[in-house]
Amino acid sequence: MRALLGFSLFALMTAGVAGVGARAETYPTRPVTFVVPFAPGGGTEFLARLLGQRLEQRLGKPFVIENRPGGGGVIGALSVARAAPDGYTILMAPSPVMAINVALHKKLPYDPAVDFVPVALVVATPYVLVVAPSLPVQSVADLIELAKAKPGQLSFASAGLGTPHHLFAQLFKSMTGVEMTHVPYRGSVPALTDVAAGHVQLMFCDIPPALGLIKEGKVRALGVSTKERVAALPDLASVAEQGLADFDAASWQMVAAPRRNRPSPVPKDIIERLHAEIKDFMVQPEIKDHAFKMGLLPIDTPSVASLRVFVQTEITRWGKVVEQAGIAGSQ
Repeated sequence: MRALLGFSLFALMTAGVAGVGARAETYPTRPVTFVVPFAPGGGTEFLARLLGQRLEQRLGKPFVIENRPGGGGVIGALSVARAAPDGYTILMAPSPVMAINVALHKKLPYDPAVDFVPVALVVATPYVLVVAPSLPVQSVADLIELAKAKPGQLSFASAGLGTPHHLFAQLFKSMTGVEMTHVPYRGSVPALTDVAAGHVQLMFCDIPPALGLIKEGKVRALGVSTKERVAALPDLASVAEQGLADFDAASWQMVAAPRRNRPSPVPKDIIERLHAEIKDFMVQPEIKDHAFKMGLLPIDTPSVASLRVFVQTEITRWGKVVEQAGIAGSQ
């Protein structure tokens, strides 16, 4: 996981949670709103429902999933940032919401490093590089060779400007020196559909929606974006294994809570209880196995204090990629 997330999570791990007082033992006393900053469906909502069901069972009160889509996650995130910091509104926050949006927006109406306290890092999401079956390439090396022979003539799809689909391809471009044309879509599914149809030549796609098309031969998988191979595609080498040794990219999902200081921040013992419950859930063998089969990598989350460092590190890391892509402040 150290290579996967760009800095040593293992070094930041802390064992156990202490100091959970009477307030945390009685929390919650009413339903908790669990905000998903995207439309219904998709991996973010799936994880929120999975965690919400677990937390409801353990803590005895409903965790109500509320979809608040819009603005690439900004609307939902802002609603949580402005919520009362009492533990009764939490956010399922993927990496664009907590890191990428900072550089992408001219004036982001929230500051992930200031307005949220990270509760738990849940999963990392590897991506897979897929190409249209008609494209005459069988490996990453073949793709690089073809792209260099036809500068600017190959196009790559994404789920939108500044999404991981876009930035992973941009990272690939910068590391290989190839020129390709970006074709943004409103979501990964329509983008993937056009790759399968040959309208666009390739894309980095999150694995769950791509698995079926890969198995049916409707798209060809060339490599996974993380240095580690993934259980869902065990025979597929990583991009790093195929000559780009430093290529290592994954999206991730985090649970976060509002951190306003007025009238007071979320009580520490409530944050630590949520952290401990999620941590315990995500290391259970059956949950890990389910996540692996979906192409996800469950994370034994570091401490809350360490996650604050992680968020700032990811903001810096992806800010550089956004700048290289020439899209800083484009929204």
